[in-house]
Amino acid sequence: MPFVIREPGRAADILSAYLNTYLKEEVREEGLVRRVPPFVRFLAVAGQMNGQAVNLQNIARESGAARSTAETYFSILEDTLLGHFLPAWRPRLKVREAAHPKFYWFDPGVARGAAGWLRDPTDRLWQGTALETLVFHELRVYNEAARKHRPISYYRTAAGVEVDFVIETSRRRAGEPAEIVAIEVKRTDKWNREYERALRSLEKLEGIKPKKLIGVYMGKRSYVFDGIEVLPVETFFDFLHDGRIF
Repeated sequence: MPFVIREPGRAADILSAYLNTYLKEEVREEGLVRRVPPFVRFLAVAGQMNGQAVNLQNIARESGAARSTAETYFSILEDTLLGHFLPAWRPRLKVREAAHPKFYWFDPGVARGAAGWLRDPTDRLWQGTALETLVFHELRVYNEAARKHRPISYYRTAAGVEVDFVIETSRRRAGEPAEIVAIEVKRTDKWNREYERALRSLEKLEGIKPKKLIGVYMGKRSYVFDGIEVLPVETFFDFLHDGRIF
């Protein structure tokens, strides 16, 4: 958020005030929920789940709400532009592939505020999810602004193979495989070749043609390793908005 960037020393206070304003002006005054306290409990759980797969039954249980209520609450977050779902990509429609979507808040700081973690230090796991959040929204904004309208999703199997973002640039047709761009995001200053394993697993999928395999990280150098392009996050964003990613 611009205010946080300009005044990082006051980040916790600004984010806390933002959430209070949201609850007062958007939720209570607009009558979006019947009772605010259950919604606040839901926000605490949803804030902790930023960038994670959404199992509505589990979230409903943790927040003390019915499953249908939790689903309604997520709809409110979407309608008020606080977050967006990232669906699971299921190229083979097998049970082994993840089916639950992920939910990304529009700003990881707001997610931390909802979770009640504003005064706590961030660990590297959260920082990694925050970087994914940034990349996801840049992909989403470019996809709409450039009128690409390509499906964006993530891919994960029960065996734990996960690719952060998969963009279908061409649908599967009779006799022709689907073309995709796959992106793996790592919050690290040095690229480890082990990070490529999930991306390379896509090359083995039947009916899929990886058009581009891209790694994004926090370092300063760009690399190409056997068809996988590794880019610093700033370079990736430049390429994205220049139309060089998809």
